[in-house]
Amino acid sequence: MTTRVRELAAELGTLLALDRAAGWDAVGLQLGDPDASVNTVAVCHEITGPVADRLVADGVDLAVTYHPLLFRPVTGLVAGPGPAGRAHRLISSGVSVLVVHTAFDVMPGGAADALADALGLTDTRGHGPLWGADTMKVITFAPERAADAVAAAMAAAGAGRIGRYSACSYRSEGIGTFYPESGADPTSGEIGVLNREPETRIEMICPASRVDAVVAALVQAHPYEEPAYDLLGTKSNAGFVGRIGRLDPSRTVSDLADHVADRLGGVVRVAGSGEVSRVAVIPGSGGSFLPVPGADLVVTGDVSHHQARAATAAGCAVVDAGHAATERPGVRALYAAVAAKVEKAIDLTDLDPDPWKER
Repeated sequence: MTTRVRELAAELGTLLALDRAAGWDAVGLQLGDPDASVNTVAVCHEITGPVADRLVADGVDLAVTYHPLLFRPVTGLVAGPGPAGRAHRLISSGVSVLVVHTAFDVMPGGAADALADALGLTDTRGHGPLWGADTMKVITFAPERAADAVAAAMAAAGAGRIGRYSACSYRSEGIGTFYPESGADPTSGEIGVLNREPETRIEMICPASRVDAVVAALVQAHPYEEPAYDLLGTKSNAGFVGRIGRLDPSRTVSDLADHVADRLGGVVRVAGSGEVSRVAVIPGSGGSFLPVPGADLVVTGDVSHHQARAATAAGCAVVDAGHAATERPGVRALYAAVAAKVEKAIDLTDLDPDPWKER
């Protein structure tokens, strides 16, 4: 049976929890024809020129990339160097592109966990909330007998999803009052009389992009002529971009820097000194999360001068191992996850996207 790009992208999107990506991120199916067939899948860290060459030469139908190919808006896709030129080439060659980025950072077993595992951290937990797309909370009030039907309709329209859980709602009981005026057609109660109705309050979150559909489903399923509902903007259920854990036995900052260089490769920069037993990790660019409360040291990349100063002033040492190097364990985990789901997967993760070279 032929597998289409849209089908595989949806399956991988669920597997890799793409709905948990940062709200500012460019994740999901970025290029290609959703109705095209898929036989060959490749996984890469970033679609550089050499990676694009391989994708075309190997006849890849779908490229799963950690970094987005197009991160900022473009006004044209014209052949040539750079991301827009590579996008033009891939589209012309029939290569679709699926981006995972921050969604894979935060997911269990993703890039943050892979980096913590690579450094031998134990007893890890999440830190650094990464807020997703704009979210709304939809609240309505229904007779108890209708609560299940109303909540089910809202869930079918896109409300109530939290990670790998669907149809999530919170319900509480109370009394609703209403005074049906002349011309009203109340489901219960009498016109001209203040009525008291036992009701269930239903609260469900939903992506802002699905609010119109959820409200329409709510109204359609609700037994009242004029159902009451509220919409509240909210931040909820962030994924955690980093991990913090224990290092046994404890080491000095200098020894740990050597350990990081040995495990991740390349050259590291070090700020701070002292003994280290609690280590935080953030793949990619983690400077904005410094200092990390409870951590003696943070391993991340792209740390600025002022971020390092602020961290060490707070008693938190820093090992900057580089952007790509701190993501590399996660990219290997990404290949393993995708390869377990498809019949033919090509590993292009060894085509390193790091622009920095040792001298």
